[in-house]
Amino acid sequence: MTDAQKTGLFENMPVPRAVAKLAVPTIISSLVMIIYNMADTYFVGMLNDPVQNAAVALAGPVLLAFNAVNNLFGVGSSSMMSRAMGRKDYETVHKSSAFGFYSSLLCGLLFSLACTAFRVPLLVLLGADAETAAATGAYMKWTVSCGAAPAILNVVMAYMVRSEGNSLHASIGTMSGCLLNIILDPIFILPWGLNMGAAGAALATLLSNCVACTYFLILLFVKRKQTLISLHPRQLHLKKDVILGVCIVGVPAAIQNLLNVTGMTILNNFTSVYGAGAMAAMGITQKIYMIPMYMALGLSQGIMPLISYNYSCKNYKRMKETLYFTMKITLGFMAVVTVLFYLGAGALTGSFMKDAEVVAYGTRLMRGFCLGLCFLCVDFIAVGVFQATGKGREALIFAIMRKIILEIPALYVLNRLFPLYGLAYAQFAAEVVLAAAAVWVLAGMFKKLS
Repeated sequence: MTDAQKTGLFENMPVPRAVAKLAVPTIISSLVMIIYNMADTYFVGMLNDPVQNAAVALAGPVLLAFNAVNNLFGVGSSSMMSRAMGRKDYETVHKSSAFGFYSSLLCGLLFSLACTAFRVPLLVLLGADAETAAATGAYMKWTVSCGAAPAILNVVMAYMVRSEGNSLHASIGTMSGCLLNIILDPIFILPWGLNMGAAGAALATLLSNCVACTYFLILLFVKRKQTLISLHPRQLHLKKDVILGVCIVGVPAAIQNLLNVTGMTILNNFTSVYGAGAMAAMGITQKIYMIPMYMALGLSQGIMPLISYNYSCKNYKRMKETLYFTMKITLGFMAVVTVLFYLGAGALTGSFMKDAEVVAYGTRLMRGFCLGLCFLCVDFIAVGVFQATGKGREALIFAIMRKIILEIPALYVLNRLFPLYGLAYAQFAAEVVLAAAAVWVLAGMFKKLS
């Protein structure tokens, strides 16, 4: 994409077209990523072994913790890059991308080392017991001990590529790994292949992330004279303005994901008390719920470069039009999905595992989770606007409100009032309050800007 094309996309293209050009590839890659995440659960579920399915669910918080690093350096550096492009400050774009890349590489290696060194207490913390510890440990060996760095790097590089407006290339890189994972899953997991169970799903994930990283590295090398992204070590300067610029947005985003990990760990610990069947149902339900959740997240991430650029250019009218258009189409879609999920909860759960107990648990859990979707998308879009405009404080406040003040206390209270099934309504209760707060804060923000 040439400089003129980038400027046209951010400044002149009609808002619906610009949103579609940036967000549609991101949403498609999010959908492929969901399918690849669900492939693990689906093919492991074909073994009809609740212990193997529970292993994938129990390891979920650790994999979600990768997003803390992804957001620290991916969201942080890409937001700074887009805002610098709006100011035509290309030197800052170079330095921000180099800082984000090498910092995420270092953190990925440290993450692997820490999880390997403290493997046994980590399994206990995740809620694994004597029945599920071996399978969970085998799954984490490939995805975490060996795979943290490539898993983090491919997401961070996708954010950087997207910050320039190249959503298509960002999506192709992400999807290349996802599609390979889907192909490898049955070969590595099922008895007719390597028969590795949950560990096979983990090995397929490691290989797919390595392929995605390779794609982005080749892309940036081939486009090195056309892109503002720099991975050259000489651009790595630990300058205060670069570090602060990345961290102001990235740290709140990372804290948000760490709080998500905390919430999921608490949820899994509560669920594991009810047995492997309930744990497998919770894991399946969470995978299904990820479909609309990741679509909303993909849309909010897709419009971030457009919001960032126009915020820096002080084109607040275009920025507001982008937000309103995105909110309208997302809310309409989520309303339809909520109805479909509520009515088809049993069939959706049963498509993953033919176990009457698991289907019964999953049906009731899904009907609780899906009620929060419309409110969730409002919260996601609001936080995306805060991140795009460098308002890390607001993003951090929303992260703390979501988990510490609202959702985690709700998990304790609702599980006590309605054992197991109350857990599915905790997020709904939290998102209703957050959506109302998001509308209020965004309205105040645009009032000040105008």
